[in-house]
Amino acid sequence: DFYYYPGEGLVLPVPADGYREYPAKASGNCFSPAPGKDDWYETVRLNYCDFHTATWDKMYGIVRFWARKGVAGFRCDMVEMVPPEFFKWLIARIKAEFPDIVFIAEVYQREKYRFYAEEVGFDLLYDKCGLYDILRSCTETGRGASAITGNWQSLGGLQDRMLDFLENHDEQRIASDFFAGSAEGGYAALAVSLLFNGASFMLYAGQEIGERGMDAEGFSGLDGRTSIFDFCKVASLQRLYKQLHGKESLKSSELKVLSIYRSLLCTARLGAFRTGKTYDLCYAQGKGFSKDSHFAFLRGDGSELWLSASNFQDSSCRMAVTVPAEAFTFFGRSGTSMAFELEVPAKGFCIKKL
Repeated sequence: DFYYYPGEGLVLPVPADGYREYPAKASGNCFSPAPGKDDWYETVRLNYCDFHTATWDKMYGIVRFWARKGVAGFRCDMVEMVPPEFFKWLIARIKAEFPDIVFIAEVYQREKYRFYAEEVGFDLLYDKCGLYDILRSCTETGRGASAITGNWQSLGGLQDRMLDFLENHDEQRIASDFFAGSAEGGYAALAVSLLFNGASFMLYAGQEIGERGMDAEGFSGLDGRTSIFDFCKVASLQRLYKQLHGKESLKSSELKVLSIYRSLLCTARLGAFRTGKTYDLCYAQGKGFSKDSHFAFLRGDGSELWLSASNFQDSSCRMAVTVPAEAFTFFGRSGTSMAFELEVPAKGFCIKKL
């Protein structure tokens, strides 16, 4: 099941008293008996092969064990480092017994998105190298919002197969000093990531109360992330858990963030956003609207139509957004071109039902 280095012992970059591995096994991302400090040396690289082996059967047994426990889905790490033949076999076999289980691919090569969705069988794909990177750049610089349109157009029919997010265990917390500095600084990006398209949205634990990830936990250290390696407490999550059980209250600042997230998440559950269509309005500029730092769009179904606008600038603005007549036609409505004056806070958003 593993790759071995005969006659060589594992040489760790950080001393581990009492641990000896001989012969050395290859670690997660490194074919070497002496991995570096930035390599994934706490994991062991499996020898999957590109044909059916006993390793495949063992991994299937593990996945099936958790599926029978009621796990709803599996996020598969760095799928490009595992033979796709294995995933295609595994997904088909698991879904034959558990058809509703979701398989999510962490994939970084955009040119392979269609392959992993349509040929391998993954339900959802991380859009890290697309929408996440764009929204982070917009948030940090206040510029570049026009790239959101380009990413959306490039995905085409794959858009609904994407998984959008603003936080995960690999990325720095929005509220950390390494990203936006506060949860409020990510609201403009949140409205776009959650509401703009038909992709699924992932909410990472603690994001909805502004967890900052600014604790210096063991292995992880102070890096703006919440450690997944150490037995450590996340104080904000403890407060949230205790509040849900009537034992303690969140801080007032956390309650404000939670209120915004709850409101937006409820909006996202409306039919216009769950199953409706998207109309990009960024070409329909008005006074005070900047294609570089503002983003506006419509979402609608047969019964409702909503206008959303985000402002990535560090200051509030008053923008004019024009909804052309063809936009109403797109949603099966009649109407002439209309202009809306919107007050949008710094790094914030405005949502309006039309």
